[in-house]
Amino acid sequence: MVSTCIKLCTLFPIDVQVGQGKSESKRWRPARAATMQDVHLPMRSFELKNRTQVDEIKKLRLITAIKTPYLPDGRFDLEAYDSLVNIQIVNGVEGVIVGGTTGEGQLMSWDEHIMLIGHTVNCFGDAIKVIGNTGSNSTREAIHATEQGFAVGMHAALHINPYYGKTSHEGLMLHFRSVLSMGPTIIYNVPGRTGQDIPPSVIKKLAESPNFAGVKECVGNDRVNEYTDNGMVVWSGNDDQCHDARWNYGARGVISVTSNLVPGLMHNLIFDGKDEALNKMLLPLMDWLFCEPNPIALNTALAQLGVIRPIFRLPYAHLPTEKRMQFCNIVRNIGRKNFIGNSDVQVLDDEDFILLGRY
Repeated sequence: MVSTCIKLCTLFPIDVQVGQGKSESKRWRPARAATMQDVHLPMRSFELKNRTQVDEIKKLRLITAIKTPYLPDGRFDLEAYDSLVNIQIVNGVEGVIVGGTTGEGQLMSWDEHIMLIGHTVNCFGDAIKVIGNTGSNSTREAIHATEQGFAVGMHAALHINPYYGKTSHEGLMLHFRSVLSMGPTIIYNVPGRTGQDIPPSVIKKLAESPNFAGVKECVGNDRVNEYTDNGMVVWSGNDDQCHDARWNYGARGVISVTSNLVPGLMHNLIFDGKDEALNKMLLPLMDWLFCEPNPIALNTALAQLGVIRPIFRLPYAHLPTEKRMQFCNIVRNIGRKNFIGNSDVQVLDDEDFILLGRY
Protein backbone atom coordinates (compact mmCIF):
# COMPACT_ATOMS: atom_id res chain seq x y z
CA MET A 1 0.00 0.00 0.00
CA VAL A 2 2.85 2.35 0.93
CA SER A 3 4.77 1.58 -2.27
CA THR A 4 1.66 2.18 -4.36
CA CYS A 5 1.13 5.59 -2.76
CA ILE A 6 4.76 6.48 -3.33
CA LYS A 7 4.51 5.48 -6.98
CA LEU A 8 1.35 7.52 -7.58
CA CYS A 9 2.79 10.55 -5.80
CA THR A 10 5.91 10.26 -7.93
CA LEU A 11 3.87 10.12 -11.11
CA PHE A 12 1.49 12.89 -10.13
CA PRO A 13 3.25 15.22 -7.66
CA ILE A 14 1.26 17.91 -5.87
CA ASP A 15 3.04 21.00 -4.58
CA VAL A 16 2.66 21.29 -0.81
CA GLN A 17 3.73 23.54 2.01
CA VAL A 18 4.55 21.97 5.37
CA GLY A 19 4.08 23.89 8.54
CA GLN A 20 2.97 23.15 12.10
CA GLY A 21 2.22 19.53 11.24
CA LYS A 22 -0.22 20.38 8.46
CA SER A 23 0.13 20.29 4.69
CA GLU A 24 -1.73 22.60 2.34
CA SER A 25 -1.97 22.23 -1.42
CA LYS A 26 -0.80 25.25 -3.40
CA ARG A 27 -2.88 24.18 -6.36
CA TRP A 28 -5.07 21.19 -6.97
CA ARG A 29 -4.28 18.85 -9.85
CA PRO A 30 -6.86 16.30 -11.02
CA ALA A 31 -5.80 12.66 -10.75
CA ARG A 32 -4.84 11.19 -14.11
CA ALA A 33 -4.19 7.59 -13.17
CA ALA A 34 -7.40 6.36 -14.81
CA THR A 35 -6.67 7.95 -18.18
CA MET A 36 -2.90 7.49 -18.53
CA GLN A 37 -1.67 4.48 -20.43
CA ASP A 38 0.64 2.05 -18.66
CA VAL A 39 3.04 0.57 -21.21
CA HIS A 40 3.43 -2.51 -19.03
CA LEU A 41 -0.21 -3.56 -19.43
CA PRO A 42 -0.80 -6.34 -22.01
CA MET A 43 -3.85 -4.54 -23.46
CA ARG A 44 -4.45 -0.84 -23.97
CA SER A 45 -8.18 -0.22 -23.86
CA PHE A 46 -8.02 3.17 -25.58
CA GLU A 47 -6.42 1.62 -28.64
CA LEU A 48 -8.74 -1.39 -28.57
CA LYS A 49 -12.01 0.52 -28.50
CA ASN A 50 -10.85 2.86 -31.27
CA ARG A 51 -9.55 0.15 -33.57
CA THR A 52 -12.19 1.04 -36.17
CA GLN A 53 -11.08 3.93 -38.33
CA VAL A 54 -13.70 6.57 -38.97
CA ASP A 55 -13.08 6.22 -42.73
CA GLU A 56 -14.35 2.63 -42.52
CA ILE A 57 -17.70 3.94 -41.28
CA LYS A 58 -17.82 6.70 -43.87
CA LYS A 59 -17.63 4.10 -46.66
CA LEU A 60 -20.80 2.24 -45.62
CA ARG A 61 -23.66 2.61 -48.08
CA LEU A 62 -26.44 0.33 -46.89
CA ILE A 63 -27.06 0.20 -43.14
CA THR A 64 -30.09 -1.55 -41.66
CA ALA A 65 -31.79 -0.29 -38.53
CA ILE A 66 -32.28 -3.84 -37.32
CA LYS A 67 -35.42 -5.05 -35.56
CA THR A 68 -35.25 -6.60 -32.07
CA PRO A 69 -37.56 -9.65 -31.74
CA TYR A 70 -38.99 -10.91 -28.45
CA LEU A 71 -39.90 -14.10 -26.61
CA PRO A 72 -43.32 -14.49 -24.91
CA ASP A 73 -41.86 -13.40 -21.58
CA GLY A 74 -40.51 -10.21 -23.12
CA ARG A 75 -36.84 -11.18 -23.28
CA PHE A 76 -34.91 -10.85 -26.52
CA ASP A 77 -35.35 -13.72 -28.97
CA LEU A 78 -31.67 -13.99 -29.82
CA GLU A 79 -32.18 -16.93 -32.16
CA ALA A 80 -34.59 -14.93 -34.31
CA TYR A 81 -32.36 -11.86 -33.99
CA ASP A 82 -29.30 -13.74 -35.19
CA SER A 83 -31.25 -15.01 -38.17
CA LEU A 84 -32.33 -11.46 -39.06
CA VAL A 85 -28.77 -10.13 -38.88
CA ASN A 86 -27.39 -13.06 -40.88
CA ILE A 87 -29.95 -12.42 -43.65
CA GLN A 88 -28.71 -8.83 -43.85
CA ILE A 89 -25.12 -10.01 -44.23
CA VAL A 90 -26.00 -12.56 -46.92
CA ASN A 91 -27.73 -9.83 -48.92
CA GLY A 92 -24.80 -7.43 -48.84
CA VAL A 93 -25.86 -5.03 -46.10
CA GLU A 94 -22.73 -3.37 -44.70
CA GLY A 95 -23.83 -2.21 -41.26
CA VAL A 96 -26.57 -2.53 -38.64
CA ILE A 97 -27.88 -0.02 -36.13
CA VAL A 98 -28.46 -1.92 -32.89
CA GLY A 99 -31.09 -0.64 -30.48
CA GLY A 100 -32.16 2.30 -32.62
CA THR A 101 -35.74 3.49 -32.97
CA THR A 102 -36.52 0.52 -35.21
CA GLY A 103 -34.80 -1.84 -32.76
CA GLU A 104 -36.76 -0.26 -29.90
CA GLY A 105 -33.79 0.87 -27.88
CA GLN A 106 -36.18 3.29 -26.21
CA LEU A 107 -37.92 0.29 -24.61
CA MET A 108 -34.72 -1.33 -23.36
CA SER A 109 -32.86 -1.02 -20.10
CA TRP A 110 -29.26 0.01 -20.63
CA ASP A 111 -28.18 -3.46 -19.50
CA GLU A 112 -30.26 -4.99 -22.30
CA HIS A 113 -29.03 -2.40 -24.74
CA ILE A 114 -25.33 -2.93 -24.13
CA MET A 115 -25.76 -6.70 -23.99
CA LEU A 116 -27.36 -6.69 -27.45
CA ILE A 117 -24.59 -4.52 -28.87
CA GLY A 118 -21.97 -6.86 -27.40
CA HIS A 119 -23.81 -9.94 -28.63
CA THR A 120 -23.99 -8.54 -32.16
CA VAL A 121 -20.30 -7.69 -32.18
CA ASN A 122 -19.37 -11.11 -30.79
CA CYS A 123 -21.43 -13.01 -33.36
CA PHE A 124 -21.20 -10.82 -36.46
CA GLY A 125 -18.58 -8.13 -35.90
CA ASP A 126 -16.18 -9.65 -38.42
CA ALA A 127 -18.79 -9.63 -41.18
CA ILE A 128 -20.71 -6.39 -40.65
CA LYS A 129 -20.18 -3.04 -38.94
CA VAL A 130 -22.05 -2.76 -35.65
CA ILE A 131 -23.25 0.75 -34.85
CA GLY A 132 -24.71 1.05 -31.39
CA ASN A 133 -27.41 3.58 -30.66
CA THR A 134 -26.04 4.97 -27.41
CA GLY A 135 -27.69 8.37 -27.64
CA SER A 136 -29.84 9.86 -24.90
CA ASN A 137 -31.51 13.10 -23.92
CA SER A 138 -29.25 12.96 -20.86
CA THR A 139 -25.61 13.75 -21.61
CA ARG A 140 -24.55 11.74 -18.57
CA GLU A 141 -26.36 8.65 -19.84
CA ALA A 142 -25.06 9.16 -23.40
CA ILE A 143 -21.48 9.30 -22.14
CA HIS A 144 -21.88 6.22 -19.95
CA ALA A 145 -23.64 4.15 -22.63
CA THR A 146 -21.11 5.13 -25.28
CA GLU A 147 -18.21 4.16 -23.04
CA GLN A 148 -19.84 0.78 -22.49
CA GLY A 149 -20.69 0.35 -26.16
CA PHE A 150 -17.13 0.88 -27.30
CA ALA A 151 -15.90 -1.29 -24.42
CA VAL A 152 -17.92 -4.24 -25.78
CA GLY A 153 -16.57 -3.65 -29.26
CA MET A 154 -19.06 -1.63 -31.30
CA HIS A 155 -17.51 -0.05 -34.38
CA ALA A 156 -19.34 3.28 -34.16
CA ALA A 157 -21.98 5.12 -32.16
CA LEU A 158 -25.23 6.70 -33.30
CA HIS A 159 -26.23 9.82 -31.40
CA ILE A 160 -29.51 11.69 -31.43
CA ASN A 161 -29.94 15.20 -30.07
CA PRO A 162 -31.54 15.64 -26.63
CA TYR A 163 -35.30 15.26 -27.05
CA TYR A 164 -38.35 16.49 -25.14
CA GLY A 165 -36.38 18.83 -22.88
CA LYS A 166 -34.41 20.11 -25.90
CA THR A 167 -31.56 22.57 -25.41
CA SER A 168 -29.79 25.57 -26.95
CA HIS A 169 -27.46 25.35 -29.93
CA GLU A 170 -24.55 25.71 -27.52
CA GLY A 171 -26.01 22.87 -25.46
CA LEU A 172 -26.26 20.71 -28.58
CA MET A 173 -22.61 21.38 -29.34
CA LEU A 174 -21.45 20.51 -25.85
CA HIS A 175 -23.64 17.39 -25.71
CA PHE A 176 -22.27 15.94 -28.93
CA ARG A 177 -18.68 16.91 -28.18
CA SER A 178 -18.95 14.98 -24.92
CA VAL A 179 -19.32 11.73 -26.87
CA LEU A 180 -17.50 12.44 -30.14
CA SER A 181 -14.11 11.99 -28.49
CA MET A 182 -14.80 8.30 -27.78
CA GLY A 183 -14.87 6.90 -31.31
CA PRO A 184 -16.48 7.05 -34.76
CA THR A 185 -19.87 8.73 -34.46
CA ILE A 186 -22.91 9.27 -36.68
CA ILE A 187 -25.14 12.20 -35.73
CA TYR A 188 -28.87 11.49 -36.20
CA ASN A 189 -31.20 14.37 -37.05
CA VAL A 190 -34.90 13.52 -36.92
CA PRO A 191 -36.90 16.56 -35.75
CA GLY A 192 -40.19 14.65 -36.08
CA ARG A 193 -39.16 12.54 -33.08
CA THR A 194 -36.96 14.90 -31.07
CA GLY A 195 -38.98 18.08 -31.59
CA GLN A 196 -35.80 19.99 -32.47
CA ASP A 197 -33.78 20.30 -35.67
CA ILE A 198 -30.00 20.11 -35.52
CA PRO A 199 -29.13 23.09 -37.73
CA PRO A 200 -26.34 22.99 -40.31
CA SER A 201 -24.39 25.55 -38.27
CA VAL A 202 -24.05 22.98 -35.47
CA ILE A 203 -23.31 20.03 -37.78
CA LYS A 204 -20.58 21.94 -39.61
CA LYS A 205 -18.77 22.65 -36.34
CA LEU A 206 -19.13 19.05 -35.16
CA ALA A 207 -17.71 17.88 -38.49
CA GLU A 208 -14.36 19.32 -37.43
CA SER A 209 -13.95 16.39 -35.03
CA PRO A 210 -11.79 13.55 -36.42
CA ASN A 211 -14.38 11.07 -35.10
CA PHE A 212 -17.31 12.64 -36.98
CA ALA A 213 -18.38 9.99 -39.51
CA GLY A 214 -21.42 11.77 -40.93
CA VAL A 215 -25.10 12.53 -40.52
CA LYS A 216 -28.24 10.46 -40.73
CA GLU A 217 -30.51 13.19 -42.07
CA CYS A 218 -34.31 13.06 -42.10
CA VAL A 219 -35.14 16.68 -42.97
CA GLY A 220 -34.99 16.10 -46.72
CA ASN A 221 -32.79 16.04 -49.77
CA ASP A 222 -32.13 19.79 -49.87
CA ARG A 223 -30.41 19.43 -46.50
CA VAL A 224 -28.59 16.32 -47.77
CA ASN A 225 -27.36 18.33 -50.74
CA GLU A 226 -26.14 21.17 -48.50
CA TYR A 227 -23.96 18.77 -46.55
CA THR A 228 -22.62 16.79 -49.49
CA ASP A 229 -21.69 20.04 -51.25
CA ASN A 230 -19.49 20.72 -48.21
CA GLY A 231 -17.83 17.32 -48.42
CA MET A 232 -19.70 15.67 -45.55
CA VAL A 233 -20.92 12.08 -45.54
CA VAL A 234 -24.71 11.81 -45.30
CA TRP A 235 -27.05 8.85 -45.06
CA SER A 236 -30.68 9.40 -45.91
CA GLY A 237 -32.94 8.61 -42.99
CA ASN A 238 -36.01 8.48 -45.22
CA ASP A 239 -36.42 5.29 -47.23
CA ASP A 240 -38.84 6.91 -49.68
CA GLN A 241 -36.23 9.59 -50.52
CA CYS A 242 -33.09 7.48 -50.43
CA HIS A 243 -32.93 6.64 -54.15
CA ASP A 244 -32.85 10.30 -55.13
CA ALA A 245 -30.66 11.20 -52.15
CA ARG A 246 -28.10 8.65 -53.29
CA TRP A 247 -28.10 9.28 -57.03
CA ASN A 248 -29.14 12.94 -57.34
CA TYR A 249 -27.95 14.62 -54.14
CA GLY A 250 -24.70 12.86 -53.31
CA ALA A 251 -25.72 10.90 -50.21
CA ARG A 252 -23.45 8.00 -49.32
CA GLY A 253 -26.45 5.73 -48.88
CA VAL A 254 -29.29 5.03 -46.48
CA ILE A 255 -29.92 3.88 -42.94
CA SER A 256 -32.97 1.83 -43.76
CA VAL A 257 -36.04 0.27 -42.18
CA THR A 258 -37.24 -1.31 -45.44
CA SER A 259 -34.06 -3.39 -45.75
CA ASN A 260 -35.25 -5.47 -42.79
CA LEU A 261 -37.82 -6.93 -45.21
CA VAL A 262 -36.22 -6.73 -48.66
CA PRO A 263 -32.46 -6.39 -48.12
CA GLY A 264 -31.60 -7.64 -51.60
CA LEU A 265 -33.79 -5.10 -53.37
CA MET A 266 -32.52 -2.29 -51.15
CA HIS A 267 -28.97 -3.36 -51.99
CA ASN A 268 -29.81 -3.06 -55.69
CA LEU A 269 -31.38 0.35 -55.14
CA ILE A 270 -28.29 1.74 -53.41
CA PHE A 271 -25.48 -0.05 -55.25
CA ASP A 272 -26.56 -0.58 -58.85
CA GLY A 273 -27.14 2.96 -60.11
CA LYS A 274 -30.34 4.85 -60.83
CA ASP A 275 -33.34 2.58 -61.12
CA GLU A 276 -36.57 4.56 -61.18
CA ALA A 277 -38.62 1.43 -61.87
CA LEU A 278 -37.31 -0.39 -58.80
CA ASN A 279 -37.77 2.72 -56.66
CA LYS A 280 -41.37 3.06 -57.88
CA MET A 281 -42.03 -0.60 -57.11
CA LEU A 282 -40.75 -0.20 -53.53
CA LEU A 283 -42.51 3.07 -52.70
CA PRO A 284 -45.86 1.45 -51.71
CA LEU A 285 -43.99 -0.76 -49.23
CA MET A 286 -42.04 2.20 -47.87
CA ASP A 287 -45.19 4.27 -47.48
CA TRP A 288 -46.96 1.38 -45.74
CA LEU A 289 -44.08 0.93 -43.29
CA PHE A 290 -44.63 4.46 -42.04
CA CYS A 291 -48.44 4.50 -41.99
CA GLU A 292 -48.04 4.49 -38.18
CA PRO A 293 -44.96 5.49 -36.17
CA ASN A 294 -42.06 3.13 -36.86
CA PRO A 295 -41.58 0.26 -35.87
CA ILE A 296 -45.29 -0.64 -35.57
CA ALA A 297 -45.74 -1.66 -39.21
CA LEU A 298 -42.36 -3.38 -39.46
CA ASN A 299 -43.09 -5.52 -36.40
CA THR A 300 -46.46 -6.48 -37.87
CA ALA A 301 -44.91 -7.31 -41.23
CA LEU A 302 -42.14 -9.50 -39.83
CA ALA A 303 -44.71 -11.43 -37.79
CA GLN A 304 -46.90 -11.97 -40.86
CA LEU A 305 -43.87 -13.24 -42.77
CA GLY A 306 -43.29 -15.78 -40.00
CA VAL A 307 -39.74 -14.69 -39.18
CA ILE A 308 -40.44 -13.38 -35.67
CA ARG A 309 -43.03 -14.15 -33.01
CA PRO A 310 -46.00 -11.73 -33.03
CA ILE A 311 -44.95 -10.10 -29.76
CA PHE A 312 -44.97 -6.39 -29.01
CA ARG A 313 -43.57 -4.47 -26.10
CA LEU A 314 -46.11 -1.77 -25.27
CA PRO A 315 -46.73 1.00 -26.07
CA TYR A 316 -46.36 -0.47 -29.57
CA ALA A 317 -49.27 -2.55 -30.84
CA HIS A 318 -49.99 -4.33 -34.11
CA LEU A 319 -51.69 -2.70 -37.09
CA PRO A 320 -55.43 -3.23 -37.66
CA THR A 321 -56.69 -5.99 -39.93
CA GLU A 322 -57.16 -3.72 -42.94
CA LYS A 323 -53.51 -2.70 -42.87
CA ARG A 324 -52.40 -6.29 -42.32
CA MET A 325 -54.32 -7.33 -45.43
CA GLN A 326 -52.78 -4.44 -47.33
CA PHE A 327 -49.32 -5.74 -46.51
CA CYS A 328 -50.14 -9.15 -47.96
CA ASN A 329 -51.15 -7.49 -51.23
CA ILE A 330 -47.90 -5.50 -51.29
CA VAL A 331 -45.89 -8.69 -50.81
CA ARG A 332 -47.69 -10.35 -53.72
CA ASN A 333 -47.13 -7.33 -55.96
CA ILE A 334 -43.41 -7.13 -55.25
CA GLY A 335 -42.98 -10.91 -55.12
CA ARG A 336 -42.73 -13.14 -52.06
CA LYS A 337 -39.27 -14.32 -53.12
CA ASN A 338 -37.90 -10.81 -52.57
CA PHE A 339 -38.89 -10.78 -48.89
CA ILE A 340 -37.06 -12.50 -46.07
CA GLY A 341 -38.36 -15.77 -44.62
CA ASN A 342 -39.69 -18.94 -46.16
CA SER A 343 -43.30 -19.08 -44.99
CA ASP A 344 -46.25 -17.76 -46.97
CA VAL A 345 -47.32 -14.32 -45.87
CA GLN A 346 -50.54 -14.43 -43.88
CA VAL A 347 -53.05 -12.13 -42.26
CA LEU A 348 -52.78 -12.80 -38.53
CA ASP A 349 -55.78 -12.50 -36.24
CA ASP A 350 -55.82 -10.02 -33.38
CA GLU A 351 -55.69 -12.95 -30.96
CA ASP A 352 -52.37 -14.07 -32.46
CA PHE A 353 -50.55 -11.02 -31.11
CA ILE A 354 -49.11 -10.78 -27.61
CA LEU A 355 -48.87 -7.28 -26.14
CA LEU A 356 -46.58 -6.97 -23.13
CA GLY A 357 -46.84 -4.22 -20.56
CA ARG A 358 -44.26 -5.77 -18.23
CA TYR A 359 -40.98 -6.94 -19.68
